[in-house]
Amino acid sequence: MVAPNNSDAFEHLDTIAQRLATANRVLFITGAGLSADSGLPTYRGVGGIYDDGITDEGIPFEVALSGDMFRRRPELTWKHIARIEAATRGASCNRGHDVLAAMEDTLPHACVLTQNVDGFHHDAGSRNVIEMHGNVHTLRCTGCDRVKRVEDFSRLQLPPACLRCGELIRPDVVLFGEMLPFQALDHLAEETAAGFDVVMSIGTTSVFPYIVEPVLSAREHGAMTIEINPSRTEISETVDFQLPDRAANVLDALWGRFQSAHGHG
Repeated sequence: MVAPNNSDAFEHLDTIAQRLATANRVLFITGAGLSADSGLPTYRGVGGIYDDGITDEGIPFEVALSGDMFRRRPELTWKHIARIEAATRGASCNRGHDVLAAMEDTLPHACVLTQNVDGFHHDAGSRNVIEMHGNVHTLRCTGCDRVKRVEDFSRLQLPPACLRCGELIRPDVVLFGEMLPFQALDHLAEETAAGFDVVMSIGTTSVFPYIVEPVLSAREHGAMTIEINPSRTEISETVDFQLPDRAANVLDALWGRFQSAHGHG
């Protein structure tokens, strides 16, 4: 087993690249830290959309963006969904997304499990993507289930109504307190059952069980586990390598080493 928890984000990239070059099945798990490299603000913290986690109405943003609030006051939930969309408008996939898409083209089998709802993995060219929280640009009618894609919310009348049946439209995302989509869970179960040689957690604080469990399971079955995150998280003590740097920086450096190890350098 390789030495865990290294302080230098680039020190062991050659070892990781060599393992990737011989891997048959790889899982990349991505969170907000990857999209942050596209300029997307986080929800909380300095520079976040909600500095202290509280909305203009004086409630936690998790409450404003909950399924319960959407049922009771859809206009309030839509206000904050639109605020998030406006803050991310004009951003696009970054080098990290590009590298993961290129990895999928090169490896025998790669899967991306993402918490992000921005759709950047698809934009970059990844195909085997599990969007566990949905996609904010996909809108779904709560009445007739009509689905449409909207890239820009600026012209939507909020809360929007379906032109076909008149019922409320919602973004096809998982709001706080809602169930995860069965299709995504089934996809993840199938991927996990087949096993992985490498599991890499990228830019996620790893607070959700479905993010942590694939890492722990892979570790138990002898796979290499890697975390890319500037800060330590719930899984930092358990992974083989903890790389403390921004996602796009590490992935860009890893790609060059991977190409060399894979015989393309």
